[in-house]
Amino acid sequence: MTQHASIRDASARRHALHLGTALGLADRGVPVLPLRAGKVPFGNCDVCHDNVCGGRPNMKTPGPCNCPRPCHAWAAATTDPGVIAGRPWATAWEQAQAVAYHPGGVGLTVVDLDHVDAVAWARRALPATRVVPTTRGEHWIYRGAMPSANAVRDGVDIKSTMVYARWLGPGTGAMALLPNAVRALIVKEPSPVGPARDAVTVSVPAGGGECPHRMPAYLERGIAMAEQRITEAAGGVHTTAYRTFLAVLSAHGRCGCLTDTHIERLFTAAQAKGETAWHCTDAWTNARTALGM
Repeated sequence: MTQHASIRDASARRHALHLGTALGLADRGVPVLPLRAGKVPFGNCDVCHDNVCGGRPNMKTPGPCNCPRPCHAWAAATTDPGVIAGRPWATAWEQAQAVAYHPGGVGLTVVDLDHVDAVAWARRALPATRVVPTTRGEHWIYRGAMPSANAVRDGVDIKSTMVYARWLGPGTGAMALLPNAVRALIVKEPSPVGPARDAVTVSVPAGGGECPHRMPAYLERGIAMAEQRITEAAGGVHTTAYRTFLAVLSAHGRCGCLTDTHIERLFTAAQAKGETAWHCTDAWTNARTALGM
């Protein structure tokens, strides 16, 4: 066998392995995408193949481009076998070095522990859960999604919504519910000076507490009314969701009383009307930006 033939055979085996893994994950509802060398993702449409549209695939947000669907970075992840096995990914898998997935898209959070000291810290500080070995450390996987953040402490990243993680196997151990100890890692202490809006530091407010300007029932009524407004929308669901998110954040976005549960209720209502998880996150982020958060 010639050297070129050997290389072709190795490429074909890698292609079959990665594609088979991706299709198997997608069949279980896990959004997947191929990664090229350097952990860089492929766009999932012909226009953005090889990033010719000028998008920045390493960024958390997709684009820029005028594609009819999100096709960059974490937003390229899909469970559609027609996209996974079709163009342009049919050729992408031949170059792919790994399979990645969107943890938040399937309701998971990955605590990425990058070295032995980080692993030792997790064993002391976090509840046991499913563990996947990595090249230098471990992935601890919990049931439940949250905002993602890098370098929450030395050697520790949080990978959940709006990011992708490498698929390194199913891991071992029972998967635990996402604990407050992990959610708290992304909450920064507010500065003692500056306007109140500086205290809002995460895309989706985490933590809980009573609303300081009204009784707790006020927040519950507000969330219930927001759910009803989205549910009863006769059309223009994306606009309705955005305006509803804007109203909720305007009333409660700076007082620290919103929790991930409240946000999940709003996203669930919007998705029941046909919105995608990506569009919900996009509308929420745009509402925060409009309010200067």
